[in-house]
Amino acid sequence: MAAVLEKSGRSGEPTDFAAAAGAPALRVALGADAASIRGERIESALLYGLIAGLAWAPFWLGGNRMTPWGVNAILFPALALAYEISLFARGRSHPFAARRIIASIVLFLFVVLWAFAQTSPLASMAFAHPIWGMASDALGTGLPATISVDPPTTLRALMRLLTAASVLWLAIQLSRDFSRALFLLQAIAAIITAYAAYGLILAIVDGAAVPFFEAPAGGPVRSTFVNRNSFAAYAGIGLIIVVALTLRLYRRAIPDAIDAASFRLSAFIAATGGKGGVLIGAGLLILVALLGTLSRGGILSTAVAVFAVLALAATRQSQKRGERIEAIVFVAVVIAIAFVFFGDRFVGRIAESGLDDSSRVAVYLITLRAIIDAPLLGFGYGTFADVFPMYRDQSIPPIETWELAHNTYLEVWLGLGLLFGTALIAAIGLLALKCVAGAVKRQRAAIAPIVATAATLLVGAHALVDFSLQMEGVALTFMALLGAGVAQSESSRHAVVD
Repeated sequence: MAAVLEKSGRSGEPTDFAAAAGAPALRVALGADAASIRGERIESALLYGLIAGLAWAPFWLGGNRMTPWGVNAILFPALALAYEISLFARGRSHPFAARRIIASIVLFLFVVLWAFAQTSPLASMAFAHPIWGMASDALGTGLPATISVDPPTTLRALMRLLTAASVLWLAIQLSRDFSRALFLLQAIAAIITAYAAYGLILAIVDGAAVPFFEAPAGGPVRSTFVNRNSFAAYAGIGLIIVVALTLRLYRRAIPDAIDAASFRLSAFIAATGGKGGVLIGAGLLILVALLGTLSRGGILSTAVAVFAVLALAATRQSQKRGERIEAIVFVAVVIAIAFVFFGDRFVGRIAESGLDDSSRVAVYLITLRAIIDAPLLGFGYGTFADVFPMYRDQSIPPIETWELAHNTYLEVWLGLGLLFGTALIAAIGLLALKCVAGAVKRQRAAIAPIVATAATLLVGAHALVDFSLQMEGVALTFMALLGAGVAQSESSRHAVVD
């Protein structure tokens, strides 16, 4: 997959990463200084490290265990720190200045400080949750009181948040160069394709059991993830990247200036028989795995995201002479045919179960009641599993266990309170809006903002009904794509360095 790299400079887009890999030697011939070449090699090495980390992230049950949390909390911040040290040592500025996203950074810092304050007895002494007083009375001894009902859990959630932020920051800086941004997209597509293939093999050979990990066999496709719904979101991200890469390939393979139908058709067939065939094959594989999850939320969220990619591509095509949309129509037809052949089980599940879930609605209502009880302070970031039993009622069958709310927004508000929870959501939303602007306005090299926009729609919609963003395999991959989209949201002609 990563080998599907264009070498054409059509439409003024920069060439791919493979071509850029020879840039240091070229700069030597042109008299470039050795320090600049060493800097490029360092940044390339860090990009490979980021990609390797993203390949590892979903392996351990989607990254939903303490061990991968700890590994990721060391690996990705270490890569970001190494990048910052390399910039300082080279006396270089950041390729993408912090001031360009200062609102998001300020909001994020406020959230981090508040989450830490929730765990500190000194910082939260006057606002401590009453449960600590009750616990002290029951035990007959004084306990340090905090806003968070479970400070260690809040600190772990904060650790995961900082891990995601380090991926975002590193992706923004490394993806300011278009060749690196494109290579990052291709690498992530290849990684997700591999996990999709592995998931299909496990479903066929071993009843979807996950080797080496304690995960029950049976059920739909889930690859290495702890549940099928989170893998559906992960596969959906891969599908939108492959769709975007396919449309880019055909746009570059069929020149707009050529109006001869026979020539355009031959160019289209040639592209399909070459690199296009690899992309289409990868897309079909991911789509089959996605449909095999039977995840209503994941599949429908992916459909919205794919439609966004096609709509943005069509809008950009309509701005060009001739309004060439053959590739868009072709990709849409291929997806529709694949759904007809492989989507029967998903359609059957929709017909059998519908789109609603009475238990989830009950959980949402209970969570809302808890939020109303602590609208400003919250109960501590990431403490849903501790808080929910205190509010649980008979609207939920007693045999059901709910460790997550299946709605990331409600969990964020429950943990951080409405003010700081909204600040965290807004910090991501502002970055997503920057990607939307880049996807619409950029005349070329817009693939990263388009993918980031669609990925935000996917995970944002899925977060309404599930917890895929709370799986590091999904969250870190999304952060990398969002970072690439932000970095490429402004033209390379604009000065955005420190």
